[in-house]
Amino acid sequence: MRASPREALAAADRLQRRVPWLAFPVAVWKKFGDDRAGDLAALIAYYGFVSIFPILLVVLTVLDLVLHDDPELRKHLISSALSTYPVIGAQLKSSVHPLSGTGPALAVGLVVALLGARGAAAAVRRAFDSVWAVPRARRPAFPWSVLRGAGFVVVVGVGQVVTGYLSSVASGLGHVATGFAATAWVIAASFVLNIGFFWVAFRLATATEVSWGQLRLGAVLSAACWQVLQLVGGYVVGHMLQHISALYGTFGVVLGLLAWLYLQAQVTLYAVEICTVRAWRLWPRGLAKPPTEQDALARQLYQQRDAQG
Repeated sequence: MRASPREALAAADRLQRRVPWLAFPVAVWKKFGDDRAGDLAALIAYYGFVSIFPILLVVLTVLDLVLHDDPELRKHLISSALSTYPVIGAQLKSSVHPLSGTGPALAVGLVVALLGARGAAAAVRRAFDSVWAVPRARRPAFPWSVLRGAGFVVVVGVGQVVTGYLSSVASGLGHVATGFAATAWVIAASFVLNIGFFWVAFRLATATEVSWGQLRLGAVLSAACWQVLQLVGGYVVGHMLQHISALYGTFGVVLGLLAWLYLQAQVTLYAVEICTVRAWRLWPRGLAKPPTEQDALARQLYQQRDAQG
């Protein structure tokens, strides 16, 4: 006799409650849904899309100023920064050019570009504080929110250039007879730097009541996942564009970029959810009645977040 869907769910629930290595991912998945993190990821992707051009404008302008006498290195670093957007990077490169001018005009242009990019930082801060159940009353206010947002944009921009450059170096070493060890060292250095950039970015994007130690695991997981996404990104985005462009033409590039940003945002938020579940020991969670003690704790945290919001 086949079990009904309700009986099957109850049996699966009893199993995952008894087995920690099953209960933990279930708790992460459930908290992701409770936090409506999918909607938060969509918001980050939207503001990330709007902010890409101002961020690239700042990066290209700074590189143009600093490496004015070394055009080859400047070109290589720009290509490395754009490599974080597989397949689409070439289109972005042809659409964004460094700011021209000198003195006050250039400074004003850079400030305006940074302000235009702060939407993505604000969306990330809102998502992280929500996932960490930080009440609105205890979230950074003006002017600290603006300063932290600007710092976040700078860290992301520098991180794109540095890690993109190291990834291109590793790719180049893989095509010459330098040995596996040299390539592995460059990849390891890129991974360590990625962790550092993510850790600092998470610190700037989260209220100070969340400690550096609580953010560390999320930085490591995000760095690892983004490194994997960079390896498979060309295939993923190319596959998406192949089908989207057939339906929407040139507009398919826009949809492909939004889909790529949404995927990155989801991966990052899952890493943050893992941190929160681990920090508060929010497992096992119930898939069916009766609820667990961790379900009650999760409800208490949500009430704390929303009561002062």
